[in-house]
Amino acid sequence: MNAREIAFELLRQWSQSRQTADELLDHRRDIPASERGFVQELFYGCLRQKLALEFLIAQAAGKPPRTVVGVLLHIGLYQLTFLRTPAHAAVHETVELAKKHASPAEAKFVNAVLRRADPAALEKAEPWIRLSHPRWLWQRHGDAWCEWNNTPPPVYARGNQPWPGVLEPTEFHPLCYRVIDAPKFFADPGRYYVQDPSTLLAVDVLDPQPGERVLDMCAAPGGKTTYIAARMQNRGQIIAADSSNVRLGLVTENCRRLGVEIVAALACEGTRLDRCLRGDRFDRVLVDAPCSNTGVMRRRPDLRWRIDEKEIARLAKLQSHLLAKAGEFVRPGGVLVYSTCSLEPEENERVVEPFLDSHPKFRLETTRSLIPPRDGVDGAYVARLRLG
Repeated sequence: MNAREIAFELLRQWSQSRQTADELLDHRRDIPASERGFVQELFYGCLRQKLALEFLIAQAAGKPPRTVVGVLLHIGLYQLTFLRTPAHAAVHETVELAKKHASPAEAKFVNAVLRRADPAALEKAEPWIRLSHPRWLWQRHGDAWCEWNNTPPPVYARGNQPWPGVLEPTEFHPLCYRVIDAPKFFADPGRYYVQDPSTLLAVDVLDPQPGERVLDMCAAPGGKTTYIAARMQNRGQIIAADSSNVRLGLVTENCRRLGVEIVAALACEGTRLDRCLRGDRFDRVLVDAPCSNTGVMRRRPDLRWRIDEKEIARLAKLQSHLLAKAGEFVRPGGVLVYSTCSLEPEENERVVEPFLDSHPKFRLETTRSLIPPRDGVDGAYVARLRLG
């Protein structure tokens, strides 16, 4: 199969399952290295531009096509509209794919729609359609954020030194490098960890010290856990808790690969940690809470179609429970850091402020926010509190 057919299969699978785009792509080990970049561009691009592509199909088709034909049209129109692929190539390849996966009549329909479609019509569409976001997200964040989400993100890695020709330093953080030769890097990443600069902020604000005891309450897959260990110079103890044994396996594997020896994994849901830790106290506690992930939507092209506003309210309740539980494990004088990769006030300030009202022994020392595209990195929110 060529890149277009693999992307076609991935898009069909995505439409029929609850798996994320990343999960589906990661499972495809059969993609040749020479094709992987184009497959990812087609797959992720069609998901990012899903609403815009549906608009163009509606303008040109006259009737809603069945799912398989719709996926074929997405692939063809994405190439014509966003990749500016020459029309003869995009149309021909898509029609050939249609002949293989649809009826002869449907292949003719695909050919007609692709030749009839007018990408310029998008300029007159409503802004959330043109920017391919649910209306409620566009209303919350506006054009600049939507445009940011539609740009493919660079890949960054955390490490102790540059790798000439493979990794280059960035202006964001001294330990964060931009990957410039992805095939060579991913062939053997060694002791580098793929991590956006924004994810380092919570650990920097936590400021763990060698010899301390630290609780990382929502640890998987281990990016922040292993950075905490690096800040502690691999001296002390870190309890890495998570509700999923499978995801904790990722923490363990990342610790092994990065040479981290001070982490003990604990399978326990955050709001029930008292049953496992039983009165234990820590110098520092990090609760990197499950959230809507609106700050990292650029990296998760299908996320915009999988969340809604009700989910934000549900997550805010969970985050409040997690923060309240986290406060129970902080020793007097210790530090508690609450962080998310959300841009939503309901998940950030409106979680921390009620906690402070109901826990007067804690005081707020600092808050930090990273807002894409203002800061040039993924979004994040961090609040540092101290007990006593």
